[in-house]
Amino acid sequence: MNEHHKNDLLGVFAQHAVACNLLMVIMLLSGALALKQINIQFFPNFELDTISISTTWSGASAEDIETAITTPLEQRLRNVDGVKEMNSTSAPGASGITLEFEEHTDIVLALDQVKREVDNFDNLPDDAEDPKVVRATRYESIARLLISGPQDFAELRNLVRRFERELLDAGIDKVDIVGLPEETVRISIDAATLQRLGIDLNEIGARIDALSQDLPAGLVGERDGTRELRSLSKRRDPASFDNLPILLDANTRIDLGDIATIERVPKERQAYLTVNGKRALVVVLRRAESGDSLAAADTLRQWLNKTHPTLPPSVQIQVFSERWQLIKQRIGVLVKNGAGGLAMVLVVLFLFLSGRVAAWVAVGIPVSFMATLAVLYLSGGSINMISLFALIMALGIIVDDAIVVGEDAQTHFDQGEDSLVAAEGGARRMLAPVMASSLTTIAAFLPLMLVGGRIGNIMSAIPLVIVAVIIASLFEAFLVLPGHLRHAFRNAHRARRQRLRLRLDKGFVWFRERLFRRLVTVALEFRWTVIAFAFGCLILSLGLVVGGRLNWVFFPSPDSTTVFGNVRFVAGTPRTTVDAFLVEMEQALDATVAELGEDVVQTYYT
Repeated sequence: MNEHHKNDLLGVFAQHAVACNLLMVIMLLSGALALKQINIQFFPNFELDTISISTTWSGASAEDIETAITTPLEQRLRNVDGVKEMNSTSAPGASGITLEFEEHTDIVLALDQVKREVDNFDNLPDDAEDPKVVRATRYESIARLLISGPQDFAELRNLVRRFERELLDAGIDKVDIVGLPEETVRISIDAATLQRLGIDLNEIGARIDALSQDLPAGLVGERDGTRELRSLSKRRDPASFDNLPILLDANTRIDLGDIATIERVPKERQAYLTVNGKRALVVVLRRAESGDSLAAADTLRQWLNKTHPTLPPSVQIQVFSERWQLIKQRIGVLVKNGAGGLAMVLVVLFLFLSGRVAAWVAVGIPVSFMATLAVLYLSGGSINMISLFALIMALGIIVDDAIVVGEDAQTHFDQGEDSLVAAEGGARRMLAPVMASSLTTIAAFLPLMLVGGRIGNIMSAIPLVIVAVIIASLFEAFLVLPGHLRHAFRNAHRARRQRLRLRLDKGFVWFRERLFRRLVTVALEFRWTVIAFAFGCLILSLGLVVGGRLNWVFFPSPDSTTVFGNVRFVAGTPRTTVDAFLVEMEQALDATVAELGEDVVQTYYT
């Protein structure tokens, strides 16, 4: 049997056109299916091994919060297993503690242990709210909506709440509202009324507290029929406080609404948003880890098209910070680079190889990409900024294997070998060197998967994509390409191809004999000088790093496209002074934007 005709894997795929075509179709279809199912998002999914404990104690100073809540809780939480770092904040009326756990910690068990420690804390102040223990959940921003227009802030609040419900019903995973102050129910009673009734505020407060509570009322029934009873008398809006009895005897009943003014008002010392002197709110749209950024963006676009015609002329909705567009732009870069790579491959290969061979080598780019997407989907990955960056990096790797196999097979075919012998022989001769080259590249990228922590979870998409691309290109170059080369050679005109090759070979012969050979001869003659020069370059490179001439940063800091203006005033500054300064600052920024001719959206906290 001829050494080129073996019934091994390479021989079967080279001799049977159906086998190589079937494998190519499987790679393309698997990639198409993965592309339809895979998530598209900004960053890869990664776990946040963080638990936060927040406690509210209205009216308490930061020092009281630190002494009575934060420090005692910290002492108890030090006993939790696997805590890597603990950070705490004590502010007027609120305490916050964040626990970051070691990698590979079972966060569910850690959450249960933290809750037990917090529940066993018995020295919580009487008027403080129960601590809230939650596991940090990462939601990725999709876009922001700036809503302004109505002069009545209550109307703006109701409008934004309606938008929130509609967006959630439409499929947006999470909606946050920025600039919407929290509200409280304020009860005001005239001092003369209190004197006439012979009661004071403390008695009224105690009465309200006693009658506005949700309390358990025991159990009724036995065994499987047991039901829990609960008293639901908590007042939550001004109307429900009107009929709350303050004085009640056989002859008299005085309700709270008869003697007090009850209204819902914003809490004091809260930030609010203005645009061009008008109150505004920002709605932040986010997606969960299982959500798709482009699908969410399409949902937002449909909602805007449906909502805009129904709004009064006074209401404006502006979309800004559309992070999903960054993903779309990166996908556009990948497609553009891929198309450019295909064109350049076709042009360059056509100069060195036949047109048919060049076309089949170029086909390796989309085939390898689609197979890589299938591997990415099966491994639980997603299309994100990191994986797209890796795919762009891999563009130059994909065609290398196919070029080597195709060029070797083309050379032997031009020398007179049979089409099958040339195609199959090219794959066999290039198997060892191409495998060695691919394995060295894989060995260079695999250690990135060993990087731990949050950064390691994010960066692991790069080696995964590169390794998948290399393996897919090996399958394409050694199992798919030989069968296509055999067909391409069979229909090629060898004499015409040889005439075209002779024209190009003359230029390469001149370059090889006149320039390259002379340079190699000089390098060999003065080999110690060349080695010393290379060693000197190495010392120079190390000196630049060690001497601080060449700085090292883990991540570069590109210029931001957002400008923030932060202003601080001393305590006690009147609100009118603050508002006047911010109005002047806003006007200056508007003038700057108009001068630059940029179309941007400005939001300001005041």
